[in-house]
Amino acid sequence: MSSDPRILVVAPDDDLIGSLCQGLDALGWRTVTARTLAGAIQVLIDWPLETVIIDARIPDAADGVGALRQAVTPRRLPVLAIGADAVDWAPGIADIAMSIAPHAAQAALRLENLVRSAIAEEEVSVREATFAARGEPLTPPHLDATPLRVLAAGKPDLHFLALSNALTDRGCEVVAAPTPYTAFDYLHERPFDAAVLWGAEDHAPALSIASGMKRNTRLYHIPAVLYLRGAGEINLSELYNRGFADVAAADTPEVETAERIATLARAHRRHVAIRKALESARGSGLTDPTTGLFTPELFASHLARVAEGARLRRRPLSVAVLRVGGSETLTEAREGGWLDRALPQIGAMVSRLIRTEDTAARLSPDVFALALPATRGEAARIAAERIAAVIGCTAFDAGPERAPFVVEFDVGVAEISPGESPASVLTRASDALKQATAA
Repeated sequence: MSSDPRILVVAPDDDLIGSLCQGLDALGWRTVTARTLAGAIQVLIDWPLETVIIDARIPDAADGVGALRQAVTPRRLPVLAIGADAVDWAPGIADIAMSIAPHAAQAALRLENLVRSAIAEEEVSVREATFAARGEPLTPPHLDATPLRVLAAGKPDLHFLALSNALTDRGCEVVAAPTPYTAFDYLHERPFDAAVLWGAEDHAPALSIASGMKRNTRLYHIPAVLYLRGAGEINLSELYNRGFADVAAADTPEVETAERIATLARAHRRHVAIRKALESARGSGLTDPTTGLFTPELFASHLARVAEGARLRRRPLSVAVLRVGGSETLTEAREGGWLDRALPQIGAMVSRLIRTEDTAARLSPDVFALALPATRGEAARIAAERIAAVIGCTAFDAGPERAPFVVEFDVGVAEISPGESPASVLTRASDALKQATAA
């Protein structure tokens, strides 16, 4: 249910995190609060919560994070720690540490990224088991061990230079780009793990770079951080809606801001490694040779493991089925063989449009299926229809002297019920597809 709480807040009182909780509740990230670590563990046992925000002032907070995570094993539990002491915790105790409570929009964005990364990590272990059982071990995630690469874009300034030095002290390789033009030259020439953009007197250059990154599929996932001269200069909700992963004011200690940027960079690098590991399945002999998607047999085997993992981790699971429609134009394309020529490209588009943790299969020449872990039915429908809409914007060759054709999909979705078998939920999704066609 969408009204269920998603975040556990562990805090002795509301002084530090209370206003943040109100903001998150307003954004749809409902919170539930525990005043002690013992109470927090009981809440995690009672509720399948997605993430934790912990007030570092609570007694034994740093040691308690491990106990909280142990309580939900094998589910991964991202943790955001807030408080002056949190920034001095050893690396790895919390996924994010901040000295003061962030803007609610910023927290929601960061928590969403952490949750999706945790689910992707879970999917790696499930997919490794699927391929190992079939004698084709999956390539494990290989994390790049070179220094983190950070692009620093903007005119030189004392605060900006101090931040660059703080990043360098953390072992980051910082590349300075004084203008948006040089920034994009660097972004296209070499890989980066994060980009920090200086707001200076005019935010326009930074906003231009961020917008350009979000319009480029290769640069889209690189976290962009806006570094402002001071607090309250611009509407923060608007900035996060523009795609910034973080916003920091110059009056925030450079050491803390640098650590936040480095944390984002490490998370991005890990995300890239996970995606490469999951995509390595396409090179095996078990996937569909023309699209790289899972075959029906492989998908059935994997779906069984995903369903069992969802039960153990108390996460939802949905299945979507997409079938090429039967319009007159598509019928003509089928008869001429042009649709068959386009289907490998369509399958490749499906594989690129799914999230890292999702699994796509080709059930028949023109029917595709998606397994969407940690996803409710309505959200799965939105994801499937988004994929269909993007592919529907592409024109495919229909032969000499014929107008190109576009592909439309019928979509069916089902969310697995308690005790339901994987085969049953796939059947229900297919039945929903038939109902959609009849309608």
